[in-house]
This record gives sequence, structure tokens and C-alpha cells, in this order.
Amino acid sequence: MSDATRGSELSEQVESDDTVLLFVGGPLDGRVEVRPARHGDPLPTVTHVHLHDGPKVVSRYDLQELPGAAGVYHLRTPARRRDRDEAAG
Repeated sequence: MSDATRGSELSEQVESDDTVLLFVGGPLDGRVEVRPARHGDPLPTVTHVHLHDGPKVVSRYDLQELPGAAGVYHLRTPARRRDRDEAAG
């Protein structure tokens, strides 16, 4: 499916007060969601938990609002954990 086709399908699904949200980075990279206006404003942070055969992977996305009814969720960079040696010293 071409980008033009996806764009026209998306515009047909979006009501005038709905918000279009794009995810950048991490496991949700490239995902586009339409948040209906009846659900209120988008959350400032979204947490995505991916469960698989290994340990769970938790990703957090922070909202950057754009003009109009749009926003971009950017993957939050993980905080650097201090090594035990650093914490003891």
C-alpha cells in the first residue's frame, strides 16, 4: 500500500476533533493512531510493555504536541543506571 493510499484512508477515519498520533522509535516506531475526541486529550506519557520468551521490555513515549490535532510520541531514552561501585563510593 502506498503512502498516498494510507494517508487518504487515515483522513477518512479522522473526525474533525480527533487527534492523530505518530510514534517514533522503539517497538512502536511508525505506528499511527487516531485518538477519538470523546476520549479526551492524549496522555503526556505512554508506557508500552512487550512480553515475549525473554524478559519483558518496557518502553516509554513522551508526547510532543503539534499545531492542530496532531502529536508525536518520542521514545524516551533510558536513564543511565549507576554501577554498584559508583553508588558505594
